[in-house]
Amino acid sequence: MPVEYKDYYKILGVAKNAKPEEIKKAYRRLARQYHPDLNKGTDAERRFKEINEAQEVLLDPEKRARYDQLGPDWERYARSGAPGGASGGGSQWIFTGTPGAGGQDFSQFSDFFRTVFGDVGGFGGTPGAGMGQARGRPNGRARAYAQQGEDLESEVDLTLPEAYRGTERSLEIRREDGSPRQLNVKIPAGVRDGQRIRLAGQGAPGARGGPAGDLYLRVRVHPHPFFRRDGDDVQVDLPVALHEAMLGAEVTVPTLKGRVSLKIPPETQNGRVIRLAGQGMPRSGGGHGDMYVSVKVVLPQKLSSEERDAIQKLAAKRADENVRSHLL
Repeated sequence: MPVEYKDYYKILGVAKNAKPEEIKKAYRRLARQYHPDLNKGTDAERRFKEINEAQEVLLDPEKRARYDQLGPDWERYARSGAPGGASGGGSQWIFTGTPGAGGQDFSQFSDFFRTVFGDVGGFGGTPGAGMGQARGRPNGRARAYAQQGEDLESEVDLTLPEAYRGTERSLEIRREDGSPRQLNVKIPAGVRDGQRIRLAGQGAPGARGGPAGDLYLRVRVHPHPFFRRDGDDVQVDLPVALHEAMLGAEVTVPTLKGRVSLKIPPETQNGRVIRLAGQGMPRSGGGHGDMYVSVKVVLPQKLSSEERDAIQKLAAKRADENVRSHLL
């Protein structure tokens, strides 16, 4: 019996330029209409199998492209062995876990599908109401397609200064045969803790000539002794002597770029935050964040008798000042 050409667009009632959302919508509507658990008509099972077969092809970009390329003239390609045609192979599909009495069995795609596509992958459709899951089982000499390799993931540890300026790491990746492969990786400046860096084509090799997968590096930035990162900004606590806070001073402040000078205004209160523009982390779009310096006034210890006398004179002159008045 000759193999019948299947017009999958006509089966789903969609245009040839239909988008995946339109195909899914049409499939769900028809699947509910013709599901044998819901429709006891004599033709329901056949229509349901056609609907599933149509969405399997039209929702898979590769299958759809191959189907559109062959069109009604598919038999000539199949006989000539041209790309897109497959011979003597196929896959049998079985629904499992279908609700309803008896659990209907929709076991095979059409001869047209198996002739054109050979070995099929996963069931690509969105199950409709009452539908079970699908599993594939090779049947005969299924055509082997190239498969992309698996993606791999690893971790890379950085200090905050390394994340600030960017750095390089040398990684050792094990091939399938166990032999090592060295890979030098550039870590971009400004990388964040937890960020994943994609290295295209550096994952596991593909099967049957397929492309390699990707390698993903998850970045771990270790805490710094005194810098704290907040997005693209950096925070730091700056110890300031009592006399520097009272009288004002020019002090040296460390940044991730290097040391800079900072003017402490006279009568600076403990906890005051001073902004240093452009001294933060590199931004992905260019430029840098800011650094925020929190003043931490350090009180003097082991006062001499002269220092005590000076402080007592200051206290006497400011005896009427009540710094806690707002609490009373």
